[in-house]
Amino acid sequence: MNITRENIDELNAVVKVDISKSDYSDKVDKILADYRKTANIPGFRKGHVPMGMVRKQYGKAVLIDEVNKLLQDALNKYLTEEKLDVLGNPLPKSQDNLDWNAEEFSFEFELGLAPQFDVKLKGRKSITHYKIVADEKMVNNQITSIRKQYGKLISKTVMTEGDELTGVFKNEEKQIENSATFTLDKFKGKANSKKFIGAKIGDVIALKTKGLFNIEHDLINFLKVSHDDAHELNIEVTFTITEINTRELADLDQELFDKLFGKGTITSVTELKERIKHDAEKQFVQQSDQKLLNDVTEYLVEGTKFNLPATFLQKWMQTAGEEAIDEIQAKEEYEKSEKSMRYQLIEGKIMADNDIQVNFEDLKAHSKEMIKMQMAQFGQNNSSDKELDDIVARVLSNKDEIKRLSEQLVSQKLLDLYKEKANLKTKELSYDKFIKEVYGS
Repeated sequence: MNITRENIDELNAVVKVDISKSDYSDKVDKILADYRKTANIPGFRKGHVPMGMVRKQYGKAVLIDEVNKLLQDALNKYLTEEKLDVLGNPLPKSQDNLDWNAEEFSFEFELGLAPQFDVKLKGRKSITHYKIVADEKMVNNQITSIRKQYGKLISKTVMTEGDELTGVFKNEEKQIENSATFTLDKFKGKANSKKFIGAKIGDVIALKTKGLFNIEHDLINFLKVSHDDAHELNIEVTFTITEINTRELADLDQELFDKLFGKGTITSVTELKERIKHDAEKQFVQQSDQKLLNDVTEYLVEGTKFNLPATFLQKWMQTAGEEAIDEIQAKEEYEKSEKSMRYQLIEGKIMADNDIQVNFEDLKAHSKEMIKMQMAQFGQNNSSDKELDDIVARVLSNKDEIKRLSEQLVSQKLLDLYKEKANLKTKELSYDKFIKEVYGS
């Protein structure tokens, strides 16, 4: 067997594999001999069928199968030994006139080669890393919300300012039907709020979703729509009132503090405010980090210039999926996925250059911390290491979970690297201002 490569350019190559009779004959003969032992052909005893008849009946199929196996093994070995970084899979060149009666065969495969490039994490233009803080207004609003939550609930039949509404948002076309509880101050402007003053249980009120709430993201929770839909939603919904309640605020006393955080953990309003601020800002870190990861990704894709073997990739895409697609569809698919392919290459380069790896021990440690955090949310803080290790073992027995956690851990390691090496500028602002600046609402 002989394998040669012709580089067409920096991104495309053709590999030629020459196979001679000596490469496959022994394997073919052995398989046919085994067939002869078990062949059941009328007129012949089992195991006594003439080899010529066996070869005539099965020889070509066995030859094709063995040659294809040889090709696959040889090609994979060649790519590994030559350390060729290919995109997609090798594409066999069409051979309509291949003579399987010959003793020697030649096959050619097109290769799409990964481009060579460098990644600069620290660019001239800085990337904003948001630090979201819980301002006094947010803390005070949270305290009021807590006092309402633990206060005495008083049922009413007619809506007045400051009351709490419960009802069902509905829109048949968008398949929206969701129960929500909120106060009128959630609405943007006074026009919608006025519709509810004096309303009674059972009343149905029509509302436009565009500009409905002060915080557009409330549409996600109250209507149960996706994040993307929430920013574009401009439909009419109905709201059927099912409950009207007013709340007598709970006192800010030790009894309330103990209900919230356990006996003696918080002993004053000042400590309560500090705790609320700390917990809120801890939750904001994940949102800030995700924004940073998205922005750095965008910067890297836009700022790292290299070419791709586009023609080869479009050709490969025609047969790579479960169903074959035509040339036009492949071009459309390539245009949709090009950005993602570029980032995958950039990410791989960054991981290689900075020796970022995820091994099984990393996964176990990461999973254990995640489980501890989840259990702590339900007040379970006393689990033994053995109990945690048993849960981790069950989680990591699932391949889908391993994939999900691996991707999560890679993102975290990349995020840590970006925080260390990218050109970042920290910008401190409240949550409301962060939402307005980032999402424009």
